[in-house]
Amino acid sequence: MRRLLPDPDGGPLDDVELADAYALPPGRSVRVDFVVSLDGAITVEGRSAGLGSPGDKRVFRVLRALADAVLVGHGTAAAEGYRPVAADSAVGRLRAALGRPVSAPVVVVSRRASPAPGDRLALAPTVLVTCAAADPDRRAALADAGVDVLVCGDDDVDLPLALDRLADRGLEQLVCEGGPALLTSALAAGVVDELDLTVAPALVGGGGRLVTDALPGVVRPRLLQVLEEDGVLFTRYALPDRPERATRTAQAT
Repeated sequence: MRRLLPDPDGGPLDDVELADAYALPPGRSVRVDFVVSLDGAITVEGRSAGLGSPGDKRVFRVLRALADAVLVGHGTAAAEGYRPVAADSAVGRLRAALGRPVSAPVVVVSRRASPAPGDRLALAPTVLVTCAAADPDRRAALADAGVDVLVCGDDDVDLPLALDRLADRGLEQLVCEGGPALLTSALAAGVVDELDLTVAPALVGGGGRLVTDALPGVVRPRLLQVLEEDGVLFTRYALPDRPERATRTAQAT
């Protein structure tokens, strides 16, 4: 993998250099990690793996290694077979090499508290972000199984409140891995700080796009970095400051 922007040097990046390329300053942040095709598809036959590459897997591991927690919607977690970030996994070993705690919780966002006791993620240290409208018996059963259940909002999940509650637990820097409904909600709420978009040289067609609904206004990210490997582009965008995010940052400092 080589850097194209900024300061192209042509040399390959090892894992430590790649981590440096994606490092964030201390403080709260939400970065979103997605892979898309040239025509905007985010899956092939319902899964993102059809668009992936060895380089994309490397970036995926690095972003997980740098994060305090992984934020994901329940639909994506179920479709992609999510499981806890284990100490003996590739991500766990990279976290150790970077001087980070070897494991990180997965934070599942589900308005209906959809995970069931016995699911792969229905155990500690998983965090479930849900709302008061979710079945209280399901919430209690998940809590009994070891899940940290956060009720944020009444009829729907209040993402800014959820981020505050997660930060209170020391989970300040989050990597959000989808799905598109969660990304759309996060953009509408003004809580996304960075978009890390892998662009695969593929045309897929059909439905399933990055943003599912109209946003309150056009969001114009600023390009920070471009890496390349085997024709795949790894882009990093900063999202412009919005009043919601500025208020959240001020409250955290």
